[in-house]
Amino acid sequence: MPIHLHWYLPTNGDNRDIVGSGDGSQQTLSAVRSGFRAPTVDYLGGIARAAEQLGFEAVLTPTGTWCEDAWITTAALSAVTTRLKFLVAFRPGFISPTLAAHQAATFQRVSGGRLLLNVVTGGDPAEQRRFGDRLGHDERYDRTEEFLTVLRGVSDAAEPFDFRGRYYDVEQAAIPFAPYAPPAIFFGGASPAAQRVAARTVDTYLAWGETPPQIAERIEHVRKLAAEAGRAVSFGIRFHVLSRDTSAQAWAEADRLISRIDDERIAQTQRSLAASESVGQQRMVALHGGDRRTLEIYPNIWAGYGLVRGGAGTAIVGSHEEVADRIAEYHALGIDHFILSGQPHLEEAYHFAEGAGVELRRRGLVEPPGNGARP
Repeated sequence: MPIHLHWYLPTNGDNRDIVGSGDGSQQTLSAVRSGFRAPTVDYLGGIARAAEQLGFEAVLTPTGTWCEDAWITTAALSAVTTRLKFLVAFRPGFISPTLAAHQAATFQRVSGGRLLLNVVTGGDPAEQRRFGDRLGHDERYDRTEEFLTVLRGVSDAAEPFDFRGRYYDVEQAAIPFAPYAPPAIFFGGASPAAQRVAARTVDTYLAWGETPPQIAERIEHVRKLAAEAGRAVSFGIRFHVLSRDTSAQAWAEADRLISRIDDERIAQTQRSLAASESVGQQRMVALHGGDRRTLEIYPNIWAGYGLVRGGAGTAIVGSHEEVADRIAEYHALGIDHFILSGQPHLEEAYHFAEGAGVELRRRGLVEPPGNGARP
């Protein structure tokens, strides 16, 4: 299966420094730093159009109280793009599954079938409580499984759909234009509860970037669970990327990023992340232990982002050829979807696509872009 390359929409703002992602520090730090780029429709539209032109298949739009709403933002950006797909992240516990199915169907018609869904169960109890959600960790994943059962059931049903479970009791649910195939569902989570849900219900299981041996172990486990459920899933991974003409240039940029971070900001972020119930977040923290001296955890894999950023905390750093080598290594393990980012997201999209992206296509690992995208 060929590699699918995706980019990221920074709906919490952008910068030439590392901007936080749900770590509690970004609003205060980014607002006072020079060069902060607000997540306006004009700016995000520029990134979306660049991603489309450069041959990325889709852009991930995050979810959380620290960023703009993903549904509304991507609906606006669908009007300024023609081919690009939108991987919309949302929390299943905060919306009716019937309504989500209706929104997805509408988005597909309005955009010409360019919606992908990223279901985010949530791992920060403080953020969950902001929405009035007080379920425990494993209960949230049980609810997610019911949510996806209803969403698929409503979408696929030619007749009104009934479901009675622990969290949802749906009678005669129907949406216009059904039945229709719902968008592909992407889903991440490192806990046993999350992996169980992934194996039973989703299309693509996502992981944050870890070392190849760690990722290989998770792929093997989820594949086994899916096979036991009579299913198969594909796999994706989330990385930042610093791709340059030479390895020295790429590592110089990594050094610049880390030099802009003081020890107090690292300590503040690590205290905030320690409260997360997310197993994946704790695995990110374990890669560096809060120590800026031990950040290259595998050749060309750098954990510097995770010092001051929640969520995905690792980057692929190196020459264009080295970055392509690492992506090919993960692809050989079974990873087909690569969701990449870099700050600033506009410039880094060009660095990657015109460097490592070209190299991956030269090796035949990525299909040539279509519909006017740049080769």
